[in-house]
Amino acid sequence: MNFHGFEIVWSQRDQMLSGLALTLQIVVISSVLAGIVGFAAFWLLVQGRSSVVRPMKTAIDLIRAVPFMLLCYLIYYGLPSLGVTFSNMTAGVTALTIYNAAYVAELLRGSWKAQPAEANEAARALGFHGWKLVTRIILPPVFLDAVPMLGNQMIQVIKDSAFLVIITVQELTYAANEIQATFYVPFASFICAILFYWILCLGVEGGVRSLVRVAESRR
Repeated sequence: MNFHGFEIVWSQRDQMLSGLALTLQIVVISSVLAGIVGFAAFWLLVQGRSSVVRPMKTAIDLIRAVPFMLLCYLIYYGLPSLGVTFSNMTAGVTALTIYNAAYVAELLRGSWKAQPAEANEAARALGFHGWKLVTRIILPPVFLDAVPMLGNQMIQVIKDSAFLVIITVQELTYAANEIQATFYVPFASFICAILFYWILCLGVEGGVRSLVRVAESRR
């Protein structure tokens, strides 16, 4: 095997690590925001008011039906025609947040539907309503059951972040592409990028396993 390509990538490691650091920053910010927005959407869904639930379900279904790349194009290139302009970084984080928040809300709703109805009925009979009902009765078991699926969704955020190269966000895929375009070492540069993405995903998987163990010990 010719290791010359990997030697070139190593010589450009600062560029690759800079892309990795930006990818990690994007993933953390987008995941936190998607979790917050997704939880807010879930809270509206469990209220049971048809005037809110139906439009929310429609919006979630629409977002989930849109290819992520198209959503990036729409936010970065489409919205300026309406007078709304974002930097490429802000547009990327916004797209990741909106797209994954829809999945988070649906995952939480699915986990909520799988819970026994008796617990919610008993809580309502004891005077739990609204925000208090959601945060103290509904959310804890729903979140614990949804942890593995939420972990998978965070891995999806990591993978989706690579699409931000289309709006010139200088993340990990952008860095790998710049190195291969400059030195023509596509195999080495992309293999190194894949390894970094794999390490990020392994970190998420390890965190999920730890949370699952804690959840199981407290059942």
